[in-house]
This record gives sequence, C-alpha cells and structure tokens, in this order.
Amino acid sequence: MTTHGIHGNLLEVTVVSCNKLKDTEWISRQDPYVCVEYGSNRSRTRTCTDGGKNPTFQEKFVYTLIEGLRELNVNVWNSNTVKHDDFIGSGKVQLAKALSQGFDDSTWPLQSKTGRHSGEVRLIIHYTNANKPANSHASGAPQYGQPQPSLYSAPPPHQPSVSYPPHASGGYPYPPAGGGGGGGGYPAPSPYPSYPPNAAYPPSPYPPQAAAPYAAQPYPPNSAYPPQPYGSFYPPGPPYPGQHPPRY
Repeated sequence: MTTHGIHGNLLEVTVVSCNKLKDTEWISRQDPYVCVEYGSNRSRTRTCTDGGKNPTFQEKFVYTLIEGLRELNVNVWNSNTVKHDDFIGSGKVQLAKALSQGFDDSTWPLQSKTGRHSGEVRLIIHYTNANKPANSHASGAPQYGQPQPSLYSAPPPHQPSVSYPPHASGGYPYPPAGGGGGGGGYPAPSPYPSYPPNAAYPPSPYPPQAAAPYAAQPYPPNSAYPPQPYGSFYPPGPPYPGQHPPRY
C-alpha cells in the first residue's frame, strides 16, 4: 500500500506498557520510564514507581511526520535519585503498517548495550490519513454487497382508469353506456351467474300438465268384452234369436 504524502501529517503513539524488563536493582524494585524519539522530537513518560519488570504507562504522544522517516526509537530507563539512571534497553519501531493501514498495536523487542534481550515494549500507533482500501475504488464503481441497478426496465404500473377516444364519426367505437344513467362503457356485471335464455333449449317432448291424463293413451278404453278376432264363428254371447255376428 502506498504511503506517499505523509510529510506534515500527525502520528499518535501511545506507550502502553513494558514486559519482562531486565532488573537493574539488587535490593528494591526498579522505577522504569520510556523515552520515544522521532527525528529531533523526544518524549518521555512518567516514572512508574516500583514498576519492576512489568510497568504500565498508558501515555500518548503526537508527532509531525517527516517524509522519508518511518521508524521510532524507543529507550527504557530505570530512574535513580542518588546516581545516574540505569539503561535497561532500546529498540526500533517500524511505521510501515501504521502508515498503510492507519493502526498498529504491536509489541517490540528491547536489547541491552551488549545486544542481549532485555524485555519488550508495547505501543499503539494511529495514523488518520492512511490510504484505506475503501478509498482506492473508483467513485463511480458500485461497492461490493450493494444492490446493482437492473439492466431491464420495469413495466409501467397498472392504470385503473381507462379513457376512450372521442367519437370521430358519430358512431360508437366502444359499447355505449349501460342503462340506468351510469358513466361506464360497459353494463354493470350481474351478481348472479349468467345462463342462456329459455328459448335456447329445445321444447319439451312431454305434453303440458293441463292436458287430460288419458287423452293420449295408446290403449283402447276398457270394454266389458274384448273384441273378437276377424273370422271368428263364435258370437260374443249366448246365441239369441235374430242376433248376427258383427261385421268387420
């Protein structure tokens, strides 16, 4: 990530604590403090009285960045009231991560004058003008996860009202208004289902109910005697004088 143009910008450095420092005291607990250097700027934390090997500071310093200078020098000392302060260790802090990402919370090793490990120092570094990945996107490019505009146009919304063109030739290009003085072009729908008129069905094959129930019977009326077959030589009743068989 590029870090061009840092000159004149502000860098915040918070000295949090030290861990496992070399003990320079033989009888009592040591009183450490931390010095931070950036170019010609030097800062010093308060003395952590009886801090021993694991002192805590939580002090923040602000530096004006210099182009081409991307590291801090850190020195840890033990404060003495009778003699000179005792040097505990020093280290270099690289600013590349803080300048590119805007934040760095790391622990850095310390070395004694002889190059031996003498403890660690924890720093939290803030840089508000870092080039964040989100700023590298083009202004017109949509961000990931945002809804994309549709490539197809949506259909026009439904229009509840319908307007008919005026009658140009005096005719009716659409059905006339229904009866009853309504303003619609079609009659109002009936609430009941529509059926074809009665004339659409064929006439009933049965006689009307008002006709005589026996007028159309195909059978002859009941007779006291059944009719005699043709050519019969027997009279329907006993032979009486002067009676002849019926003619057919």
